[in-house]
Amino acid sequence: MLSWQVGAVKITRVVEMQMPIPYSPDTVFLKEATPAELRKLPWLYPHFVGENDELLLSIHALLVEAPGLRLVVDTCVGNDKPRAGMTGPGGLQTRFLASLAEAGWDRDGVDAVVCTHMHVDHVGWNTMLVDGAWVPTFPNARYLLGRAEFDHWMGEGDDAQKQILADSVQPVLDAGLVDWVPLDHAISQEIRLTPTIGHTPGHVSVVIESQGEKAVITGDMSHHPCQLAHPHWSPSFDSDPKAAAATRARMFAEWADEPTLVIGTHYAGPTAGRVRRDGAAFRFEV
Repeated sequence: MLSWQVGAVKITRVVEMQMPIPYSPDTVFLKEATPAELRKLPWLYPHFVGENDELLLSIHALLVEAPGLRLVVDTCVGNDKPRAGMTGPGGLQTRFLASLAEAGWDRDGVDAVVCTHMHVDHVGWNTMLVDGAWVPTFPNARYLLGRAEFDHWMGEGDDAQKQILADSVQPVLDAGLVDWVPLDHAISQEIRLTPTIGHTPGHVSVVIESQGEKAVITGDMSHHPCQLAHPHWSPSFDSDPKAAAATRARMFAEWADEPTLVIGTHYAGPTAGRVRRDGAAFRFEV
């Protein structure tokens, strides 16, 4: 189980599932990332691109333990939730909660949950199925959510997205556990949100600063390290590809100019590294 220390803050990765994505001309995910283009970036191999030139991704939560605070950032897909293209009829059945316990965390001991945005693989373990009903997985936590993000998907999301909100967001609202927070919300002395919009209208990343050290949890402002070399590469599910590309270019430049540990929310192991300038673009150094 990967973990990193940033001053007085410990961050631990809890994996729900690994996702190798082979290239296809019909892909909806980074269509420009052809084998020929990926091979021009040898630093991607072997951690982030496989031997058959497939993109290697991970779906994981990040547990952030700061003084007086236990925070879960992004809650994956969740068990028992059938999701088109991701799970079978009965949904996933993973060891996520067992892995949480193996990391030394208890569901009842989580103080706060942040969802960088409200896509399927970032809100799933907000809730769990108990006696046929969806109940909060972390019953003593405050769920720190963005109102603009929620309102957008309630108003413009398709039926599948509204079902995600119905079983993974509405139950924590009904339980009175949601705090609507701004995009630059300060969670604690060491942890704050920063707006990184484009992938979705209310997308945020999580900044950690402690004892002179700094880290950032990306969320989906970047899905894969190949986007450092090509910030304009956008998956089809970026809500605003132009804004997403501008956000990536801006954040990569910022991180390259300071000693920031970048923890990719979908980056395969080793998951964390430093952004370095590489000509007119960037590369990921692990």
